[in-house]
Amino acid sequence: MRAAQITDLTGPAAISIAEVPAPTLGSGQIMVDVRCAGVTFPDLLMTRGEYQLKPPVPFIPGCEVAGIVAQTSEDSDFKVGDRVAGFTMLNGYAEQAAVNADWAVSLPERMSFEQGCALPMNFLTMDFALIRRGRLAAGETVLVHGAAGGIGTAGIQLAKAHGASVIAVASTQEKREVALAAGADHAIDVEGFRDTAKELTDGRGVDIVVDPVGGDRFTDSLRSLAPEGRLLVIGFTAGEIPTVKVNRLLLNNIDIVGVAWGSFAFMEPGYIGRQWQSISPLLESDTISPPVGRTYPLESAAAAVSELADRRATGKVVVNVTQAG
Repeated sequence: MRAAQITDLTGPAAISIAEVPAPTLGSGQIMVDVRCAGVTFPDLLMTRGEYQLKPPVPFIPGCEVAGIVAQTSEDSDFKVGDRVAGFTMLNGYAEQAAVNADWAVSLPERMSFEQGCALPMNFLTMDFALIRRGRLAAGETVLVHGAAGGIGTAGIQLAKAHGASVIAVASTQEKREVALAAGADHAIDVEGFRDTAKELTDGRGVDIVVDPVGGDRFTDSLRSLAPEGRLLVIGFTAGEIPTVKVNRLLLNNIDIVGVAWGSFAFMEPGYIGRQWQSISPLLESDTISPPVGRTYPLESAAAAVSELADRRATGKVVVNVTQAG
């Protein structure tokens, strides 16, 4: 089968197309004919050898896919022909992928494969972040950084689904429009976001900050929090890992909360399956509708990952495996 491989750890340009052996089906797995694969920040980090998972080269990146079930194991509830999305950890940028059945979910007919491959990494991460780690309650206000990207738009939609108000922070008007289309109540500029968030909450501050960016906005994020607010640390797309003086936590009884969905989920058998059970009604009711950005053919997988490296992405960047190059 055709697949996109990372051949050395020099960045996205090292991704190339190769003919590789098709995967084999393991116990409890389904074989998926991949239609689309989601492009994620871990994919970018893997091209540089900077992610915590460090497979030997060459390897196939891609941790989320959407497609059609081609084969099932005996203990699977899926059947051949089902439309599914699933988390793979690796091997998603390929014509076929073996997916653990409890890491997959059925796709409603009205949801495209492009939207489906936007679900696993971003929505499972944000479900863990907001509900388990952030203790989100209906009526609270959530501020989302990087609001036009995959994590950001997932955070917006899940927060709204659970009864929160959302203030989206993005660097350009185009990105703010994407955040509003995803469901944000307000979309504001990065410049001066702390003061604007305070104004929008009548001086109280926000209950939760979703921060996949890090960098120099971290301190102002802390200052944006209401008493007993929570700052969810999800990643560092800005490249800089911030530090904080812990006396700031005392002033308003605020929390800085680490969010590492993968390391938790893989140590907790059945957790991903339970997450899908809670998210499935939101899919069926059309409460979740991931915005899709630019779509690339498999042959242009390097360009797709580079879009994240250049911080140009709006919505979910997708590799369409069946699209002609």
